[in-house]
Amino acid sequence: MPVIAIFSGNYCNADPIAEAAKGLLNHRLVTDADLVAEASRESGIARGKISRAFKAKPSLFNKFTHEREQALAYLRLATARSLAEDGLVLHGFCSHLIPPAISHAMKVCLIADMPSRLANARAEGIDEGEAVKRIHMEDEDRAAWVHALRSEKDPWAPALYDLLLPTDKQPIEKSAALISEHAGRPVVKPNPNSLQAVADFHLAARVEVALVKEGHKVGVRASDGKVALTINEHVLMLGRLENELKAIANRVEGVTAVETEVGPGFYQADVYRRFNFEVPSRILLVDDEREFVQTLSERLLLRDMGSAVAYDGEMALELVGEDQPDVMILDLKMPGIDGIEVLRRVKQTQPEMEVIILTGHGSDADRQICMELGAFDYLQKPVDIDKLSETIKRANDKIRRRKARGA
Repeated sequence: MPVIAIFSGNYCNADPIAEAAKGLLNHRLVTDADLVAEASRESGIARGKISRAFKAKPSLFNKFTHEREQALAYLRLATARSLAEDGLVLHGFCSHLIPPAISHAMKVCLIADMPSRLANARAEGIDEGEAVKRIHMEDEDRAAWVHALRSEKDPWAPALYDLLLPTDKQPIEKSAALISEHAGRPVVKPNPNSLQAVADFHLAARVEVALVKEGHKVGVRASDGKVALTINEHVLMLGRLENELKAIANRVEGVTAVETEVGPGFYQADVYRRFNFEVPSRILLVDDEREFVQTLSERLLLRDMGSAVAYDGEMALELVGEDQPDVMILDLKMPGIDGIEVLRRVKQTQPEMEVIILTGHGSDADRQICMELGAFDYLQKPVDIDKLSETIKRANDKIRRRKARGA
């Protein structure tokens, strides 16, 4: 039986249509939430960080952590595993992870015009202004996702799909019936080439995860046991990297041969950097002294520690909500929300975050308050960069141990 891969806009009745199609075909329904949960279990990465891969705006820390690349690798593996059994309706962003070579995956797009989407949102109790904002934001996420995977700027482009249904033009039951009808056509029935493409997808996904676990991010393709690895960043010692990549890929069961190649990105200015999972890379520096904090960020980067910068308490709290740093270096005296209030709010909402106070204006009373609120340490300016680096590493080690106990 074919796989039904559904991609849709929000407020387009996609959920009930997917459910109805599942019932007509007697298929199993798999959603992004299911695949995110499996990817999280497999990787140990929090579900929220896996789901962040669907957003148009990556985390500020991604250039240091490569969390999006990790999330994509594990989402591909979860998607590939789901294709091991037929009789599947796969609904969501992950439908675009299915390679075009898997011809028995019937690609379906469900979309509606704006008035219809707004009407559906109002029926859910959402006012029009908020609905417009949500539609535009989520359409932006979908456009970025499709462009990254398919090099197509229009996420609803007919060429991407076998069946495009305007859900505002017909009832839910009719849309589901059309999906069921098209699923019975010979062109989307499994065949030896298509089934081999599923096996190739699964193998490529397992190789990609093996590489990601070792801190590498390269393109991976597979064909009947043969694996091709594409390096898209410049490498100073290409031969050494190629040997390391081949060694990792060859350890994956089912791999019979590995070759490497350089892609178009290899000739750009970026330099390939293997990610070290043990080095702190989600550090938020909060200080209104711009020159100081920018210099501090650069000095930490020389020690392979990735950081983002906020210049006041309001900005810091916004970044904490969006990007969830692991360690915060926090000044006390700032305009607006001061450091003590930032610390209090952070510990209320994200108690697992470690906060290191770094101030030139604090008192013994401030120190006592900060430690009682849960600060990891309290340091005075000027601080020796080696001492600060060691303190950050100790805070990061505490976080890693806590995560290991919770795993």
